[in-house]
Amino acid sequence: MKRALIAVAVTVVVLALSAIVARWLSADTDERAQVVELLRAQARGDAPAMLRLLRCRDAACVSVVRDNARRLRGRGELRIVAYQSGTGHAVRARTRPTRVAWLLPERLPTVQCVLVRRTGNLLSGTSVSLLRLSAPIGRESSCS
Repeated sequence: MKRALIAVAVTVVVLALSAIVARWLSADTDERAQVVELLRAQARGDAPAMLRLLRCRDAACVSVVRDNARRLRGRGELRIVAYQSGTGHAVRARTRPTRVAWLLPERLPTVQCVLVRRTGNLLSGTSVSLLRLSAPIGRESSCS
């Protein structure tokens, strides 16, 4: 009887830890999916879709988004070349830039910074919001 209770307790602990780790990893996946969706809208030249995905509402941010959509519009499948998340694997709330390099066929890579906010924690769950998207930066530049 004692062994059965210990086995059940160990199983419950393992399942609880697995759920926490899965929740933690899913926030990284969610962030990357949102950033890729934002960049695809930009490559289509779809500024309204970009603004729906971003939480920026001030005139300067909106202007950058519209300019990006106009200047960076292109054809073909978007490919992510490099992705460096400033909030990756965060266990609590954090706001940091993510540096992403992407390209379209017949175009050199474009590098941009996306300001990402994660809220919540491992126990209550996390959510990801995209706050701003920069104009293109130098290919070797950082987001800081």
